[in-house]
Amino acid sequence: MHNAEIAAAFRELGTLYELDGANRFRVLAYRDAARTIAESPVPVGELARAGRATELEGIGDTIQEKIVALLDEGEIPAARKLKQRLPATLVELTRLPGVGAKTVRRIYDETGIATLEGLRAAAAAGELSGLRGLGPKFEQNVLAALDRIEAEGDGERRLLSDVREIGAELVAGLRSHAAAGEVILAGSARRWADTCKDIDIVATASDPTALAHALIGHDLIGEAGNPSANGVRARTHNGIAVDLRIVPAAELGNLLQHLTGSAAHNVKLRERAQRMGLSVSEHGIAEIEGDAVTRCADEAGVYARLGLDYIEPELREGRDEISLAERGELPELVTVADIRGDLHCHTTLSDGRNTLAEMAAAARDRGYAYLAITDHSATHGFGDDVQAGDLLRRVDEVAAYNAEHGSRRFRLLAGSEVNIGADGGLDYPDDVLERLDWVIASVHTSFRMSKRRMTDRIVAAVRHPLVSCLGHPTGRLLLRREPYDLDVDAVIAAAAEAGTMIEINGNPSRRDLGDRHARLAAEAGVPIVCTTDAHRTRTLANMDFAVATARRAGLSAKQVANTRTWAQLRKLL
Repeated sequence: MHNAEIAAAFRELGTLYELDGANRFRVLAYRDAARTIAESPVPVGELARAGRATELEGIGDTIQEKIVALLDEGEIPAARKLKQRLPATLVELTRLPGVGAKTVRRIYDETGIATLEGLRAAAAAGELSGLRGLGPKFEQNVLAALDRIEAEGDGERRLLSDVREIGAELVAGLRSHAAAGEVILAGSARRWADTCKDIDIVATASDPTALAHALIGHDLIGEAGNPSANGVRARTHNGIAVDLRIVPAAELGNLLQHLTGSAAHNVKLRERAQRMGLSVSEHGIAEIEGDAVTRCADEAGVYARLGLDYIEPELREGRDEISLAERGELPELVTVADIRGDLHCHTTLSDGRNTLAEMAAAARDRGYAYLAITDHSATHGFGDDVQAGDLLRRVDEVAAYNAEHGSRRFRLLAGSEVNIGADGGLDYPDDVLERLDWVIASVHTSFRMSKRRMTDRIVAAVRHPLVSCLGHPTGRLLLRREPYDLDVDAVIAAAAEAGTMIEINGNPSRRDLGDRHARLAAEAGVPIVCTTDAHRTRTLANMDFAVATARRAGLSAKQVANTRTWAQLRKLL
């Protein structure tokens, strides 16, 4: 049994316990175990058989016993017992974004609905909006989510961060092989899309069959097809499909472009080629009425043959990138190296895992010129949030740090991530906010407002003269929660008028603003801030995802505010 199957069983067990009203710590324990199992590079079933699964973080004796029982019986006994009390199909309902276990259980208790088909019928008939806490928007979200599952399949997509990490490790392993030439991660992972279905790798090799054998021998690979000189298809232990394609060096550019471009981008490229009397494929660019075929060792050659400037992978989404490349007007995209500082992070003062000094040291190690400490404010809702007195003491701590460790090369900024109340008000009075270098305002509560109320709420915060930046503006959690019902255009217009910045949150589960809205905001003159929302030192590396979203939006360094020095940035506030 592969890790992905074992992890799915423990996710199901956690959900069944939640549906049954179990202690939340028990639910979290099984979900954490599922995450550990899914991410393990080695077969967890084999470890459990050997009594060694407890070496993994979050796996104790009880969970190890359940893994062995799952392997022996095909089902966890505790899950079987829970399914005798509750319909097993309720678990499927909890997988819809924005439909949690408590909501599913209430719908079941009040209506008897226990299947996706029943939920669709009730939502389509308007039968759910009468339930407490639900409404027409909830029904619309349910129908939209069901349509997506029907079109794309349930559970097929994964966060980019999960796919790129595994893809990068596979690529590194292949590059170390003696037969390897070029080895490049392709597909949606190379475009830095929000989510991915699989891993595409393009390679050249002196001995292609040997390189294909190297992939199936990698520790991350759980099963594979038959390797050949053309490559091999495989699947990782945690269930991600991998397609290795090996080509002659002279054709590398053709295949890499074909596998990297989105379907919409490649369609537009083929249409352009046809107008030029050409045919484009992964094998080359052929003349429709002749025998000549152009094979390209790099992607720049593909685009040049079609009369285009080179298009960066992040832009290949079938929007306006081809017309811009034809006119020579493609933007010079922002890079991670352009970023001068991070303006959204948390410490142990709220829900962070590292201290102020540890976060500052990690930022300095990244070469930053500044770091804003933005712990959560008083009514955030996690129970460990910062009261006004604590915040003012933090201001003094930041001043003391800068007096001892600060310099022209690095300084800490005293800030806060302030919750936007239901009425658009902020957690702290103005005389407290005035003491801060940086104020980021975000919504953390009351997500199910009407579109008009949510828009008015956020616009009010954006217009507050002491708010520097709007945080994770739409509230989406990729694959888990839909955005708020919000008029994003109205929020962008208000930010442009007020001079308030908007962040691209680099948390891989958020990436909010998304690339389409980030482009609209930048075009409206709103300064964009690339941040990490880091809750520990290692997640300062999430800047990669924030910048990738900015690049997908077509933003240059000038359109990203924190490519500036702090002195320059203050002038924008």
